[in-house]
Amino acid sequence: MSDFLNTLLYGIYPYIALSVLVVGSIIRYDREPYSWRSGSSQLLRRKQLMWGSVLFHLGVLMIFLGHFVGLLTPIAVWDFLGVTHQAKQTLAVVAGGVAGTAAIVGATLLVHRRLFDARVRTQSSNSDRLIIILLWCQLFLGLSTIPVSIAHIDGHEMVKFMSWAQGIFTFDPAAASHVADVPLVFKLHLFLGLTILLLFPFTRLVHMLSAPVRYIWRPGYQVVRQRGDGSRANRVAAE
Repeated sequence: MSDFLNTLLYGIYPYIALSVLVVGSIIRYDREPYSWRSGSSQLLRRKQLMWGSVLFHLGVLMIFLGHFVGLLTPIAVWDFLGVTHQAKQTLAVVAGGVAGTAAIVGATLLVHRRLFDARVRTQSSNSDRLIIILLWCQLFLGLSTIPVSIAHIDGHEMVKFMSWAQGIFTFDPAAASHVADVPLVFKLHLFLGLTILLLFPFTRLVHMLSAPVRYIWRPGYQVVRQRGDGSRANRVAAE
């Protein structure tokens, strides 16, 4: 890969993807708040959804936390804690393998349900189908990196990705150079991950940014009907 293309994809594209992620999510939440939801179809083929959703969400959550801590924690911190690059790489391979397997099994169930169940397919938008397929491909690429990682169990390759990720967030103009010579499967994994971030605000994935914390202090009673004469609304106890 030429230096220009490498810089474009891994030095410039990350900022485009992150900018669209942040700005796009804010605009969507402000202008289309009622579209900010997961669009659940749990009433259709519920058992398959339950298993697929649980495995997928648990696996992805573990992967996200692992990537966040593993990539963005400064190398000096790991050295200070006495965690060698090889130990960290071994942990990443084992934990990532378990989480990735759970996630891709769940994603496979969700893809099958969304594409091959006529009722679910009818209720799905093009973005629903596209994003679950992209997520499945991303998980597949992630698992495909494990054999390569095992071959570099000394952690040398891992340090390159840590330097790249931290370089992006510290606006290091040479960040892309850290991944210039890594194996192709890693580059595809990085590119598709950035693309998913780019598409994030335009899909149902936005529900990941929300948590139902308002239910903690929600009033015990809710207005469900109001009389036409403007008198006090009838209230019923909330669940």
